[in-house]
Amino acid sequence: MTKGITRERIVAAALELLDDQGMDDLTVRAIASRLDVRAPALYWHVRNKQELLDEMATEVMRRVADAFGAIPPGDGWRDDLAAYARVLRSEYLLHRDGARIFSGTRITDPDVVRMKEPLFERWSAAGWTPADADDAVDVVTAFVVGFVIEEQERRQSAGTDPSRYSMRERDAWIGEGAALVKQAGHLRDDGEQRFERHLGMVLDGIAARPDA
Repeated sequence: MTKGITRERIVAAALELLDDQGMDDLTVRAIASRLDVRAPALYWHVRNKQELLDEMATEVMRRVADAFGAIPPGDGWRDDLAAYARVLRSEYLLHRDGARIFSGTRITDPDVVRMKEPLFERWSAAGWTPADADDAVDVVTAFVVGFVIEEQERRQSAGTDPSRYSMRERDAWIGEGAALVKQAGHLRDDGEQRFERHLGMVLDGIAARPDA
């Protein structure tokens, strides 16, 4: 085993590489080069790229758990889920392709999974079942992952082609007979306002459940 190479150093180098070059160029060989070692040295700590992604996602979720844990409990499940969603989005946005690394990964730190226990205790006291509580967290997580993936992809695409999302060109491409569609396109707002509006719709859907 190469001296000085730890799983923590590998994950830190992987996140740096992600920020510099993006998800598509994230390889074990590239990370080894950044650490100035040969790729086989990393396999003492991570067996393959999927295990590396698991560790990267787990590190991001540790930060989510720490940030969320510092927020005082909200006035009910809706406040709790909204605060969790905002923290999750903020942490994903700290890294290029931050939400993409989370998709399909498995959390490797049980302390991160235990983060949900205080929430589930509060919600259970209000009449929720553990299954319903877990579903609510999963739905909000899936929403944030999808929202941030789209948010980051649009931002990166616009950076290389500023005309890609031109409303004027879109209107001309759509043609006549779609005034409402065009109007809706011009009202589109990216970022915080759109996130909060969509999050509200997700939470309204959860609120419509009989147990909520």
